[in-house]
Amino acid sequence: MGSALASDRAVYLPGTVRVAAKILVVGHFAVGKTTFVGSLSEIRPLRTEETMTQAGALVDDLRGTEDKTTTTVAMDFGRLTLSESLVLYLFGAPGQRRFTRLWRDMTHGALGALVLADTRRLEQSFPVMAVLEEHGLPYAVAVNHFQGAPRFAESEVREALDLLPETPLVTCDARDRTSSTHALIALVQHLQSRQARISQEQA
Repeated sequence: MGSALASDRAVYLPGTVRVAAKILVVGHFAVGKTTFVGSLSEIRPLRTEETMTQAGALVDDLRGTEDKTTTTVAMDFGRLTLSESLVLYLFGAPGQRRFTRLWRDMTHGALGALVLADTRRLEQSFPVMAVLEEHGLPYAVAVNHFQGAPRFAESEVREALDLLPETPLVTCDARDRTSSTHALIALVQHLQSRQARISQEQA
């Protein structure tokens, strides 16, 4: 899948950019992280996908993803310029638990994370959220809807994931740029509100 806005003009940042923010896109195996980053990135995204092997099939849960043939082995990287002065760098982490050490390294310098979830495998989101909470990284959750996946009320998903009341929960289609943008906006608004609250408490 190509980048959303890849062009010669989009490769270089304008000289007016003064702030760069690192955002993580995380979630369990085959939840749509590579697709999400690709749908938003204004440059051709960096990808580190490799062909899946029989060895990986023995440890990776392929439920609902039987047609998947490649997997991310390091990270996905994309860029999204929000204004003349602000740019977001999107880092997509591999979903398998054996890459947990890499997840931890990627949290350094990040402002927050968007956790993608699949209603068919919600329990697999817990290890991902645990790493973020361990490092004190705020996050929002976006349920990526797959064809044939069960749909639940927001309250049911929130309860199943044991989310705090202030943690945003939205739905998205990682293939769609507009839908993915709305999910990212929910995270950014959460980070802004959280920072404003912290500033008030410290005043």
